Amino acid sequence: MSKLLSPFFIILFIGICNAQKTERIAFYNVENLFDTIDGPNNDEEFLPNGRKLWTSERYKTKINHINKVICALKTPMLIGLCEIENEDVIQDIIHNNKKLKNYKTIHFNSLDARGIDVGMLYNTKKLTLLDKGFIRFNLPSQDKPTSRDILWAKLSYKKEVFFAMVNHWPSRRGGTIASAPKRIKAATEAKLFIDSLLFDDPNTPILLMGDLNDYPANESVQKLQEILKPCITKTSNSYGGTNSYKGKWNILDHILVSQGFQASRLRINPRAGVIYTPEYLITEYKGNKVPFRTYGGSKYLDGYSDHLPVYIELKRN
Repeated sequence: MSKLLSPFFIILFIGICNAQKTERIAFYNVENLFDTIDGPNNDEEFLPNGRKLWTSERYKTKINHINKVICALKTPMLIGLCEIENEDVIQDIIHNNKKLKNYKTIHFNSLDARGIDVGMLYNTKKLTLLDKGFIRFNLPSQDKPTSRDILWAKLSYKKEVFFAMVNHWPSRRGGTIASAPKRIKAATEAKLFIDSLLFDDPNTPILLMGDLNDYPANESVQKLQEILKPCITKTSNSYGGTNSYKGKWNILDHILVSQGFQASRLRINPRAGVIYTPEYLITEYKGNKVPFRTYGGSKYLDGYSDHLPVYIELKRN
């Protein structure tokens, strides 16, 4: 038998050596993750004696559901969350999942009336937190902030630095057209921050994720797409969206990235974003497939969320 390797094994060996491990970054609107403690915010309906009878048992089930999704997503090294009441609920996610033992949180209390915040979980074995902060702003015709902050973090992955932002823009309550200026304001604030980073270095890797409460064609999201590439599209799952409203699916949950992820040693393929859509996150309502949510009005459904999680994969060359 010849001691020389065949061309096939040489190619295979080179392929294995050149194989690059990818890491996931995910975002998930977990739908009203409140604890059962009466806080200073308007959380009355999510208390054991509140309208939704939010008991410790239901809270623990919710935490377990979130952790099931996180594990199914292969425990992303960075996870953006929205609709969380405080840092304690993020800590409960960590403490109830052995795979998150090396994770820490990034969180600031916002001035949202219901106490709804955004946050991040990150793997300290893979990511180093270099800086963090939040963007707080007034909505149109308001003299003080009443919405969720935009959370940002400066992180290092294998000595390569990038920025991550988590958003939860104002809802469509009051009508899509009437509420649009609020989301355009949020988009403007996010873009100002991104512009400032790109002014210092046009090749800065920046990742923006969140529930923007607007679709890709809306003005607010289009404002971001002037400088960022969308990773989540209608082809990211078979339903064409992350949320269903009146039987129609569309994208409310977004991940967008700057060109810097191609200019640096970090790589994200904008065309490879995924809307995670296993059967257990889907149910049927009035003949339509919809996300399996925790509540339908005041009725407890024992589901997961009214939004589907999204993720992308990052690798370092």
